[in-house]
Amino acid sequence: PPTAVLIREKAGLAKAANNPGAEVAGSITEAQLEEIATIKMPDLNAYDMEAAKLQVRGTARSMGIEVV
Repeated sequence: PPTAVLIREKAGLAKAANNPGAEVAGSITEAQLEEIATIKMPDLNAYDMEAAKLQVRGTARSMGIEVV
């Protein structure tokens, strides 16, 4: 599944924020971020887990979901 779908499932949301820069729709934990990065690792253009986590974190940020 797409990264955004996995992030929404982990955050328990039906959809992301309407205004991602100004509002926070929900949050995911660092452990959930790592789970998503592990699932998406073969599809991402990343050499290691830290780079994959940064890409997933950026997707979450663009959706208005913070990582705590």
